[in-house]
Amino acid sequence: MHNLGLLFDVDGPLASPVSRTIAINSIVTDLVSLAAAGVPIAFITGRSDAFIRDEVITPLLANGLADALAIEGTRMFGVFEKGAAWASITSGGMGEVTVDESVSLPEAVAAEVRGIVAEQYNDTLFYDETKRAMVSVEQRMEIDSATFLALQPRLSDIEFDVMVRHGLGVRLGDRVSPDADGKVPFRIDQTIISNDLESVLLDKDRGAERALEYFVASGPLPALWRSVGDSRSDYLMADHLHAAGYDVAHVDVRPKDGILERPYPIITEGELIHDEAGAAFLAYWVDALGLR
Repeated sequence: MHNLGLLFDVDGPLASPVSRTIAINSIVTDLVSLAAAGVPIAFITGRSDAFIRDEVITPLLANGLADALAIEGTRMFGVFEKGAAWASITSGGMGEVTVDESVSLPEAVAAEVRGIVAEQYNDTLFYDETKRAMVSVEQRMEIDSATFLALQPRLSDIEFDVMVRHGLGVRLGDRVSPDADGKVPFRIDQTIISNDLESVLLDKDRGAERALEYFVASGPLPALWRSVGDSRSDYLMADHLHAAGYDVAHVDVRPKDGILERPYPIITEGELIHDEAGAAFLAYWVDALGLR
């Protein structure tokens, strides 16, 4: 086993934010090479398990992942919806998905948001039916980013009002509406392609903790870790690793949003961003470990 562990956000560093698929083939082949070499790899994402199965695991399996994970000591894991669901990834593909029902949005909220999208935004947005705990509304592929970002504030206000009507404490940026007990258990997270209604207990540090628990149960952990992401919340993966005493650095593939100050190194890939930066990062480690 090489002294390296990897935690990846998916949208951005691996999947193109434009196509929402792994568009660079070397990302697939390099992930398979690193897995076969015994590098523990976890995907820590806000995406659903269905998305990761179809857009990440399926192409990996088509490029040798089953053989790679059949090797003793290889480990891969998926944490979905920022920690609301998770599953092992083995030579047989994705295992049974576990869902933390305690962080799920009420079905009544999901139904109302689903209806609003169908009635008012069907030509620009879609409701993500694959989410198990979160309520997510995403930009349609045929709509450009500027169009989505222009309507996002109005969508956020509508969702905020839905949550309030259902008596749920919710936060949207600096706007807060507590529930009857004075608590705020949910938030609206605005991303560059979606709005996610989610529990405040969910985030990338929770996902990192879940992944480490899985990896340590099957063998020793490396001391050296890298986390990779495109949003400021992705730094939480490295925060958790640093607090746990590991030698960690975070790879920011969208540094123009602002590089955060942290007590560990922050890595960028020159002028490369998103999946091009992710591909460069993977290529570096495949070469550094002599796997090519």
